[in-house]
Order: sequence, then structure tokens, then C-alpha cells
Amino acid sequence: MSRTLPGTRALRTFEAAGRHLNFTRAADEVGLTPAAVSYQIKEIEDQLGLVLFARSSRSIQLTPAGAVVFEATVQALEALQGAVGRARRMARGARELRVSLTPRFATNWLLPRLSQFRAAHPAIELTFDINDEVRDLDTDDVDLAIRFGSGRYPQLSAERLFEAVIAPVCSPKLISAGGEPKSPHALFHHTLCHVECYTEGMLWPNWRMWMAAAGIDDFDDSRCVAFTDTSHVVEAVINGGAVGLVDLAMIKNELAEGRLVRLFDIGVSLGGDYAYHLVYPESASQDPRILAFRDWMLAEVGRAKTEPVADSAD
Repeated sequence: MSRTLPGTRALRTFEAAGRHLNFTRAADEVGLTPAAVSYQIKEIEDQLGLVLFARSSRSIQLTPAGAVVFEATVQALEALQGAVGRARRMARGARELRVSLTPRFATNWLLPRLSQFRAAHPAIELTFDINDEVRDLDTDDVDLAIRFGSGRYPQLSAERLFEAVIAPVCSPKLISAGGEPKSPHALFHHTLCHVECYTEGMLWPNWRMWMAAAGIDDFDDSRCVAFTDTSHVVEAVINGGAVGLVDLAMIKNELAEGRLVRLFDIGVSLGGDYAYHLVYPESASQDPRILAFRDWMLAEVGRAKTEPVADSAD
């Protein structure tokens, strides 16, 4: 029976093609050319003796047989990925705790405090998965994660840490060259940049929202520069002389070192339950490593609230 089944790599190609219903997009995902994907699908069909896709000059669709195989392929790959994730966690042993988080949260918030956790919990070996991807805590090789969102995640416990406060910042050089902006209207004469993204369907605060909070309802944002990553906004502010909207908690290093200066006391947020959360599987809620890290994180958040806030330039 095993000889009649495609290998894992071929099944991943088929799953991508069945999900996208487009060989070109599937090729981009799996790192092949569209011709190679088409050839591999044909090999699978020949191997199984089934027609999996109905092809036309403009589109492809799963055949009824293809839909059956596609559903089973998705389930099989998910089961295999989950087993591998669990096996890796078992292989790491009881000392290691692996945390998933974004580069900016790691650099600006967690890593400066890390020595305190290690001093308090020398028996726990913290390791990190630092990237912007949202990891699956059931199938990926991580134990818990720090995420920004509503905190409503199926089968996951979520501990609220703090909300994101978005405010304008500039470089000290901009103030030295032209003086401090005396009012939000004065920002019209500068290049304004921000992050353009959605979090769980909610638009991240932009200049139109901030200007509205500042009492300016007719702001024309057509000349604003939008980036997809906060680091690009920070770079544009420090090196390019722009004024940027950023999450204050994620630029504490730059503010403390004087590389960025906050402008005005007006900040905006997504509101509601949207905040940074510590999330972990409900099934692991009694894991002593996770409990230790959770309690330490919440204590650090409490301490951070008492730290002096960087003064605005206004």
C-alpha cells in the first residue's frame, strides 16, 4: 500500500495547489516553478490512477476524487506536523521553555529584562522563536507566545499584558534643525509615516486617526508614507527626518537613548480588548514552567507601569 502513496513533499505540493486552486501561487509557496508543480501533480495522478484536478485554459478545480484526497491530505499533514511538534517538545526535555515573539518585542521589552527571570528561575532554560509569524502552539515547536490581538483564541489561555499606545515621534536632529512643532498642525510641513496593517481585521492606528484624536477631522493623509513594519518607520524617522507613528512600548530603547523624541501627549490605541497577550495551550495551564514565566511577566508588566514615561517634546 505504501508504494501507491505519494511522498510528503509531493503531498505538500498537492495540498498547496488544492488550497490555492492555482499552480503559480502554489509554486511560490513551495519553492518550485509552476511547470514543476504541474508535472508533480501529474505524477501524483499517474501514481494514484486518479484525476485530481479538472484543468481549463484559465483555471483548475478539484475533481470529486481530488476533493476526497485533498481533505485527507490536509488531515494527514496536520497530524504529522502536530506529532513532530510534540516529539520536538519531548526531545527538548523538562528544563527548556520555548517562547515565540516578534523581533521588536524581544529587543525592546523582553530581552532587557531576561537576566532577572534567569536569576529568579535558574532551573528553567528559556529559548526563543523570534519572528513575525503567528505560530501554532499545537503543532509548532513552541510552548507559549506573546501576541497582539483580542486575546480570544480557541483552546488557548490568554493573559493580558498591556495595550499598544501609538504616538508621534521624531529625531532630535529634526527639532534642532527646525524647532519643536508647537501644534499638530505644524506636522503638516513634515513627512509623516506610519505602519499600515490589520490585526484580526482591525486597522492599526494611522495618521488620520491620530489627527482626529488631536481635534483635526479634515486631515488629508494622501501624502503620508505607509510601511508594513515598525522597524521601517523607526529607520525613516531616525535617518530620514520623518515624523512617525509608533507603539511607544516598542521603542523604549530609542527613547531612553535619545535617538527618538515623543511629540505631544496624544496617543491612540485600538481600544477594547486589543493588547499584547501571553498565550499558551489550555492543556498546559498547570505546567510549572509556564506558570513561572506567566507570573514573572505579569509582575514585570506591573513594574513597567510605574517606570517614568518619556516626556514629549511639547
